[in-house]
Amino acid sequence: MSSSANDLREEVRRRYADSARAVREHGDGCGCGGGSCCVDDGEAPDMFGQALYDAEPRGELPERAVLASLGCGNPTAVAELREGETVLDLGSGGGIDLILAAKRIGATGVVYGLDMTDEMLALARRNVADAGVVNVHLLKGVIEEIPLPADSVDVVISNCVINLSVDKAKVLTEIARVLRRGGRIGISDVVAENELTPDERAERGSFAGCLAGALSRGEYEAGLGAAGFDQVSVEFTHGVADGMHGAIVRAVKMSEPEARGLPVIRPAASAGCC
Repeated sequence: MSSSANDLREEVRRRYADSARAVREHGDGCGCGGGSCCVDDGEAPDMFGQALYDAEPRGELPERAVLASLGCGNPTAVAELREGETVLDLGSGGGIDLILAAKRIGATGVVYGLDMTDEMLALARRNVADAGVVNVHLLKGVIEEIPLPADSVDVVISNCVINLSVDKAKVLTEIARVLRRGGRIGISDVVAENELTPDERAERGSFAGCLAGALSRGEYEAGLGAAGFDQVSVEFTHGVADGMHGAIVRAVKMSEPEARGLPVIRPAASAGCC
């Protein structure tokens, strides 16, 4: 990994570690009053975080899990989770989606939460315990190298995290690797309109603020297709900046990309490109 990519990953790690500490010590996600690390100065806080969950699901959760919500949607709803499934949450943070997923899949299902930040993992363990769910397993690692075997997961969810990856191509191929054939993704993420260049995305906000590293809709669709997904859908839900949106990303794992005659994505040289 290049030094610039390492620097970006460390910037993200520090920001989310600070958020976990703020929730634990002050009851305020990110220490910024907006409930989300993805809110930079001048951005509307209700475009991110707990405001995007209905009051009813929020009532099922420990208060700290709600305060630690840093996402741009509700992936447990868009993934249409079913009883008995095995679910992986990429960048699981303070655990809000882990707890909701665990309740939806029931006692016969399993939820894995992957996060690279020790402080977030500690917060999630506490929140999961307070919620009384016992079918959640927390893993430390990065989403570019998922520490699970191939063909082991039914559903991958993620909430405003893939835009923060320093190698999005690797993330998409790793998701395909761990999903079983016919497995699906239900992801909330920040996505740019196709007309915006990477430089224009960077003008709208920082990398750690979930904007500079966002993929365009076309890049997302092409990346998922090349990684071996079909039935790809990228649906804008609400604006977060000029030409940039919270979005629901859905797809189903079908065949390997080579078998479908599609190009295979290679790891990008730059951090923000697929």
